[in-house]
Amino acid sequence: MLSLQKPLWLIAVLGLFWHNALQAADYPDFVTLVEKYSPAVVSIQTKSEPKATPRNHPPIPENSPFYDYFKRFFDEMPDRPSQPQTSVGSGFIISSDGYVVTNAHVVENMDSITVGLNDRSELPAELIGKDSRSDVALLKVKTSTPLPAVRIADMRKVKVGQWVLAIGSPFGFERSATQGIISALGRNLPSDNYVPFIQTDAAVNPGNSGGPLFNLDGEVIGVNSQIYSRSGGYQGLSFAIPVDVAMDVVDQLKSGGKVSRGWLGVLIQEVTPELAQSFNLDKPHGALVGQVMADSPAQTAGIKVGDIIVTFNGQPVQRSSELPLMVGRTRPGIDVPLVVIREGQERSLSIRLGELPEEPRTAQAIAEPPSRNRLGLRVAPLPAEAQKNGEQGVLVQEASEGPAATAGIRSGDIITRINNTAVSDPAQFAELVKQLPVGRPVPVLVKRDNGALFLALTVPVGDAK
Repeated sequence: MLSLQKPLWLIAVLGLFWHNALQAADYPDFVTLVEKYSPAVVSIQTKSEPKATPRNHPPIPENSPFYDYFKRFFDEMPDRPSQPQTSVGSGFIISSDGYVVTNAHVVENMDSITVGLNDRSELPAELIGKDSRSDVALLKVKTSTPLPAVRIADMRKVKVGQWVLAIGSPFGFERSATQGIISALGRNLPSDNYVPFIQTDAAVNPGNSGGPLFNLDGEVIGVNSQIYSRSGGYQGLSFAIPVDVAMDVVDQLKSGGKVSRGWLGVLIQEVTPELAQSFNLDKPHGALVGQVMADSPAQTAGIKVGDIIVTFNGQPVQRSSELPLMVGRTRPGIDVPLVVIREGQERSLSIRLGELPEEPRTAQAIAEPPSRNRLGLRVAPLPAEAQKNGEQGVLVQEASEGPAATAGIRSGDIITRINNTAVSDPAQFAELVKQLPVGRPVPVLVKRDNGALFLALTVPVGDAK
């Protein structure tokens, strides 16, 4: 019996070793990757020089007998110099003649920039240009010998689940390597409308900003830019700017020192399942237009409030967050076809894109002061000043418990459309409310703060007043 068990035991052990050996053979060779490609990764040290800040004199009454004395005393005091500021980041060399890519926030408001190379030498860098919207900056160092440069990946081949390697200077620890996988593609962050971020679980910490994210072929697929953290340190959510986005910015910074993006001139929102039902769509998709800016390309092209943009330049728009990315990456002045759903029907339009302003224009909402209705709302006419400016709608003074509050309408909102009909005054609004169907969502357009928003409102079954 023992003689029979022993071979089985040996076979099991050998099988385990064989399995582990196979797994090791399939595991990425990060050692070779780091040795071969880290020479093109650099550290970035930045410094801002101290600036004198004037002292704030305490208020001294002019009729005080000590006024002249104290005024002269404080006027003669030297200004207080501010403390110098330093920071550390990462970057990578994209050409052998010394062009370096990093994050814009790494070099923001800095007076001097120093690039640390793999051989521990340091070179002063010139800022060629930066683009805050994409968080990309381009530097140039002077070199007498060719520098090692990275290779740029084809982003069409990048897939969720692929291995990645991040190299940078977290907390100043130069050329630190961390590995992970691509967790998601095309992530949109609240503060960034023009970058479809790569999400990865490779450890990225302060100081990694601007460093490269490599694939297993040693090609750069992204520029490490942000982390999501409740503690300030790595928690498994890191975000990188796709390298094709970064290189497009680099090309524009090289040629003109600035980045131009296309501009539609609309405020949009996501189409929720409730809004999709209220607009008679078979499923949620597209970007719902809540506001069209005056004198914008969208207004010229005939885009209207309530349109749902479903195709832009031949590309389907599944989510509203995709549209700013598509528009921003299109050059201004180009005629672009788009398809909208208007009143249940698809319409094809052509729009000539403008250039995105430095401060995107927004319409100003007005809030200031009666009838309660089946929606649980108390509304009032718009202020005289707003009416003079040609604005229409009703001002929500109170949103008590009821369908409107459930839909998200709140005090201070201005209701401009309900069930696809423009609202002119409280009397007409009251008639429109009476005609609302029960048990089915209808779209309501409200102005709030500096924007416009569609909400899906449902009058419950049993309320047929």
